[in-house]
Amino acid sequence: MDRFDEMRVFVRIVERRSFTQAADDLQIPRATVSNAIQSLEARLGVRLLERTTRQVSPTLDGEAYYQRCLRLLADMEEAEDSFRNKAPKGLLRVNLQGTLARSFVIPALPAFLALYPDIELHIGEGDRLVDLLREGVDCVLRAGLLQDSSMVGRRVATLEQITCASPAYLAEFGMPTKLDGLTTGHRAVNFVSSATGRALPLEFMLDGEMRTLTLASRVSVSGADAYAAAALAGLGLVQLPRYRVAADLAAGRLLQVLPQSPPPVLPVSVLYPQSRQLSARVRLFADWLQALFAQALPA
Repeated sequence: MDRFDEMRVFVRIVERRSFTQAADDLQIPRATVSNAIQSLEARLGVRLLERTTRQVSPTLDGEAYYQRCLRLLADMEEAEDSFRNKAPKGLLRVNLQGTLARSFVIPALPAFLALYPDIELHIGEGDRLVDLLREGVDCVLRAGLLQDSSMVGRRVATLEQITCASPAYLAEFGMPTKLDGLTTGHRAVNFVSSATGRALPLEFMLDGEMRTLTLASRVSVSGADAYAAAALAGLGLVQLPRYRVAADLAAGRLLQVLPQSPPPVLPVSVLYPQSRQLSARVRLFADWLQALFAQALPA
């Protein structure tokens, strides 16, 4: 194992906090991982890792060496990619927001894999915040504004949003015609943020400015599918991307409310750790996603 391979092993151990998980990620025996770290520490003459029965963590020297390894490995990969003129290859671990995955990304994956036969994808699904380094994930696809300052976001799409409700709800509470009318006699289905644990207010654009309203609610949810289902059940007003409810709108199962004051558009971004340079595989995947959304959501 050469020095760069030892660096890759060390970086993966720091990020996964585990020799075993690092070995699994790199698809090499655990003994090889242990030998690589022993060789590295012996050559440098410092202890890089603190080992306990529960986890592995870098020493102060190890943290400093980790940051240098990140830069060196990123520079080396970029240099090699620029000269070999070959398509990127290897394992790409991504985590996708569920409805975006099912509606756009997964149906188009056969075309992506045909274009890049040397890339293998491992896909996780969810709406929660993901610790990319600890969980060994290269990038995530999320809808919404970037909240975590440790992440870098590349916007790949914007989604039109609408406010809507079921005909049964509107028959009981009436069709609102002005924003001010919502605060008396109307209720919402609250969507609880996985980041803050608090319910998100409804957002409306009025005369070029955004207004937020918090309505009474008897039902709170924390998932996109449950949010849409609650609207269909007549439990209150919701705000969702138009693509998500297009079939329900066409069938009359949901009706748009206050189209003159729509919610702001929802950005969709590929996120990756600020501490890492954008790898060729992640860059390629982000480019492909941007083209995919541009085709699926024409302006």
